[in-house]
Amino acid sequence: MTGSTSTTTAGKAPTTNDAWVRTWGTAPHPPIEEFGPLPSFADTTLRQVVRISGGGNRVRLRLTNEYGTEPLTIGAARIALAAPDGGIRPGSDWELTFAGQTGVTVPVGAPMLSDPIVLPLPALSELSISLYLPEAVKSATCHAMGVQTAWSIPGNAVDALTLPAQATSLPLQALISAIDVLPDGPAATIAVIGDSNTDCSGTTPDANRRWTDRLAERLAGRNGRTVCVSNQGISGNRMLNEGLGEAVLARFDRDVLATPGLGHVVIAIGLGDIGVSYAPHDGSGPADDFLAMFPGAPVTTDDLIAGYQQLITRARARGVRVYGATLTPYEGDEIFTPEGDRVRQAVNEWIRTSGAFDAVLDFDAVWRDPAHPTRIQDGFHAGDHLHGSDAGCRALGDSIDLTLFQ
Repeated sequence: MTGSTSTTTAGKAPTTNDAWVRTWGTAPHPPIEEFGPLPSFADTTLRQVVRISGGGNRVRLRLTNEYGTEPLTIGAARIALAAPDGGIRPGSDWELTFAGQTGVTVPVGAPMLSDPIVLPLPALSELSISLYLPEAVKSATCHAMGVQTAWSIPGNAVDALTLPAQATSLPLQALISAIDVLPDGPAATIAVIGDSNTDCSGTTPDANRRWTDRLAERLAGRNGRTVCVSNQGISGNRMLNEGLGEAVLARFDRDVLATPGLGHVVIAIGLGDIGVSYAPHDGSGPADDFLAMFPGAPVTTDDLIAGYQQLITRARARGVRVYGATLTPYEGDEIFTPEGDRVRQAVNEWIRTSGAFDAVLDFDAVWRDPAHPTRIQDGFHAGDHLHGSDAGCRALGDSIDLTLFQ
């Protein structure tokens, strides 16, 4: 399967895309200056590992230069079954092409789909994606704080079976945003949009411990049609105003409604809007520098409800079912205030009782401490009283009724 003839050996998939579904996704955003500069990637191979949700018999990769300031040149690209420590399984890698060419230039502001290849993949397969970048990358479109490691390797090393000693680890994903598959039968994708508690920034890196990962595992273990999960969370994201990444209202069409095979939408956003709006801003708290990154006027309960209604209306126009997740407790975190928590509880009451959503995922009920319901119970947070631990995120994934996705 390796070598320059691998694409011919695999064969090309039909050009129709009527049955494609998104089996893995991550939400792109611009580089975040406050987190430090990214490498230039000139004459560099960027290797990344992702775990798909549902399986299929053909696969394609979505590149992204949506926040790039110059065209993005890809000199070579390969996809393989991942091995531990950034390696690839011998004999499992395939050359990716773009309109039949081994390289491609992605225009400024654009994504780019690879040609499909025949590659049967079972559910929950771990894939290694290697991109050779012959030229410097200006303003690399990325996904930071996604508890996933990438590796930067000098030169063209797209087919290296193991990482060389010169490889440098990077705590992010970059220049890729999705993997689509053609499944063997009927299939659909659940697109989940949210903030750090969807991105699951408090979980163990490279271990697939997000609650969306757990949901994918449960869906893969049942009989019936293939149901995939695409995680479109961004840590620090908000619904109404720009935060880390564009606001959900701004990115919803691209990151959710344009999802191939979209069947269900989960909206799990709003806590960041509340936390930033009502956090102490007296200049003395450790969160002040972080909060300064978030522009926009404070939001009210009515503002958030109006935002949810906009998202629901847009999703229903796409003909999909929409589920709302309640906002989890956060007392004990430095951005907590009683005023903000009153807004959170009022929003949760509306999510539960308004009937606006097709169903409710009551994450607040899963995490809250019965003896102190404005706090996350011990063991379910990552030590900061805000983000979920491995156990907390597993509990969320286990709490979801799978019959919602039949």
